[in-house]
Amino acid sequence: MHIKVVVLVEFITGVDRGQRGKVLAVDHEAGKVIVEGANRVYKHVRRSQKNPQGGRLSKEMPIQISKVMVVCPQTNKPTRIGYRYLDDGSKERFAKRSGASLGSVSPARPKYAKKS
Repeated sequence: MHIKVVVLVEFITGVDRGQRGKVLAVDHEAGKVIVEGANRVYKHVRRSQKNPQGGRLSKEMPIQISKVMVVCPQTNKPTRIGYRYLDDGSKERFAKRSGASLGSVSPARPKYAKKS
């Protein structure tokens, strides 16, 4: 999966379309993400020692990963993500819209270094 925690994403479908937020959690097996402040629902909670007030709690719910896109830091628009090897053999994530680097994925490996 191309989306990681603490990345800024934008919703491309649904009720929250156009809204942006940080990724709080990623569930790789289910293919879902939880985004800060989006896809909120009310959970009705009974009074207890843990929650003495009770009532309705608002919380974020998971959403399909295909419904969000990473926001490019350079253009500030939604973009797809790709992977590429640099000249020294290290692997990095990059924004396909602008080509901007989004951080390293693995350290340099001589097997993938460009021979000059």
